[in-house]
Amino acid sequence: METHLNIIGYLLIVLAFVHIVFPKYFNWKEELKPLSLINRQMMQVHTFFIAVVVLMIGLLCASSASELTSTALGKKIALGLGVFWLLRLFAQFFGYTSQVWRGKPFETTMHVVFTLFWMYLSGVFLGVYYL
Repeated sequence: METHLNIIGYLLIVLAFVHIVFPKYFNWKEELKPLSLINRQMMQVHTFFIAVVVLMIGLLCASSASELTSTALGKKIALGLGVFWLLRLFAQFFGYTSQVWRGKPFETTMHVVFTLFWMYLSGVFLGVYYL
């Protein structure tokens, strides 16, 4: 499991830095214009803090895999992370309509890739707790 946690750590670090391109890729300058100032800023601030949390989880996994698998506190943290990523997996199906990806090759590929990624994260973290 430690190897999987290390892999997850590095993948989450990459994912955190991918958030840097979100505003440009999703054309937030234009897309968020109709929103009120508070809603526009909430979108930007929350995206930043999501990236920070994903980075911190990645650093935790990359640097402390053995502690996550071998201590009571580590296993409880893994359980919490497993539940977190399982909820994110459910959001992949119930938080986004298929209209945003169906019939679009790149978006469909990303939907499948991230569905598998959220399954992997959930499975590994819950496996750390239950195994």
